[in-house]
Amino acid sequence: MILEEWGRLWAEKAPPALADVKRAHALPLRRTVANPASEFRDKNILITGAGRGIGKRLAIGFARLGARIALLGRNKAEIDLAHIEIEQAGGNALRLRADVTDAEQMAVAVDRVRVVFGSPVDILICSAGTAGPLNSFLQTPVRAWVEAIQINLLGVVNACRAVLPSMIERRAGKILALTCSSDEPPKRNFSAYETSKTAVVRFVESLAAELVDYNVQVNCLDPGPAYTNLTDEIIRAEERLEPRVIQAAKETRRTGGVSPELQLEHAAFLLSEQSNHITGKLIRVTDDCRKLKDSTLRPDLYTLRRVQK
Repeated sequence: MILEEWGRLWAEKAPPALADVKRAHALPLRRTVANPASEFRDKNILITGAGRGIGKRLAIGFARLGARIALLGRNKAEIDLAHIEIEQAGGNALRLRADVTDAEQMAVAVDRVRVVFGSPVDILICSAGTAGPLNSFLQTPVRAWVEAIQINLLGVVNACRAVLPSMIERRAGKILALTCSSDEPPKRNFSAYETSKTAVVRFVESLAAELVDYNVQVNCLDPGPAYTNLTDEIIRAEERLEPRVIQAAKETRRTGGVSPELQLEHAAFLLSEQSNHITGKLIRVTDDCRKLKDSTLRPDLYTLRRVQK
């Protein structure tokens, strides 16, 4: 009901002619945030890459569910705007300007969350990412390729290292890393992006195995296509990419892609107590949360393993 009401308020705000574009970019926050009976109320949620795209969507969504949101990003203007939108709607948000590729900056940011909010990070959402060089491997400067690995993969590693000590000590915590459809056929000239995002999935699988005795669950979410800066980057690189990729990006720009409500629904499930039995998995936004809620998953399901039967 919470998600349905949130979606209804958002739909009322968006003008009909701009509904798809509004849905793609952000949700209106000019109404007072309700205080729902939510398990996320007063939880401390740190979101990297929270100034734009899906990270910002989730920040707004979880603020509506009563969480205290730590907005982390490199772009001051973007996190300032996200902060204003949440605070004006009655939510509680903290701005953290930091670079996920810098482990020391991440440690300082996590400590600031503890000081300002009065308790450690309960939930980490790793949303910071870059498309990287959309070009052939041999025509890509090594520096550009490495930068994509540092942001998309090591950014998740640094964030996890910063929050995990307190989670392990308290024997409670949730981590969610946003990734791509790593089990689909590769796209030409996406080597840095797809390598780094797929590596995140395997990192999460490995980390989950280490955390199983500490009541800390870590999973990946493929949020599906959504109209973000990445969409525009793909379209601008049209002459270097496959027609099917460009066509899909243009369709996402036209429609807005997957609805924010569906993305929030899946993220909220994976970060709730209802999913304590799920860890080390790659869940797609198209997967049925109702089935996952009551299922005992086989170890090889929703992973990168090659399953023949």
